[in-house]
Amino acid sequence: MKPLVLITITALLAGASSSCVSKKKFQLAENGRLEAIGRSEALKEELVRCKDENDDLHNRIATLVRDTATMGRDIRNYQDMLDSNLGEQDKLNALLRQKMGELDERERTINELREMMDAQTAQVQDLLNSVKDALLGFDSEELTVTEKNGKVYVAMSDKLLFQSGSAKVDKRGKEALGKLAEVLNKQHDIDVFIEGHTDSKPIHTAQFQDNWDLSVIRATSVVRILTADYGVSPLQIQPCGRGEYMPVADNETADGRSKNRRTEIIMAPKLDKLMKMLR
Repeated sequence: MKPLVLITITALLAGASSSCVSKKKFQLAENGRLEAIGRSEALKEELVRCKDENDDLHNRIATLVRDTATMGRDIRNYQDMLDSNLGEQDKLNALLRQKMGELDERERTINELREMMDAQTAQVQDLLNSVKDALLGFDSEELTVTEKNGKVYVAMSDKLLFQSGSAKVDKRGKEALGKLAEVLNKQHDIDVFIEGHTDSKPIHTAQFQDNWDLSVIRATSVVRILTADYGVSPLQIQPCGRGEYMPVADNETADGRSKNRRTEIIMAPKLDKLMKMLR
């Protein structure tokens, strides 16, 4: 009996030991399976999260692409506008340079005109002083010397130059014209106008048809003396008759009529250069 019991006990112990080992292996395997399932679920969740992130990235990339395309169009539009503005600016700059050049030219012209006018004013003043000095020996009843509007006027009365109703210049008148001619012969860049004036009393003789006639012939007589007797250039002197139509006093009085009967020698600087610049 004892040997059989031992064998049985030994077999039971071996079976029990074998059963215990299989259960542990099973538990380990089960744990591994569960762990694998857990990892799989985690991987699935991670894959879903990654997919969501990837979709989000694709959406963001698509948005960036659209925004970039829009920005590119805007930049190209701005560049076109800038190029256009630069072109307009170049045109404006060219126009500005042209206008500045024209302005400079105008300023130079204005300065030249001012210089010429200043020189003309000085010339008239010198001429006035020279005429006054040359005619110092004659009183105001015989002649007057004035300056007006850039011209020098010498008004010689008919008492100095002519007998009543005559166009022949008297000796005293020739003397005055000679003194004046000395000044004119030194002034080659002035124009000289001889104007005959009468009073309003009509005249009609064998020699003169009317006051127009008398004023013209008296002016011509003065011109002949200045040119033929005293050498004043005929190219710078010209006569004209004004008759009674430019009085300086009232023709209703004897004194007024006496003042109106006069011959005016008008001297003015030549304006050729000034008029040429103005044109």
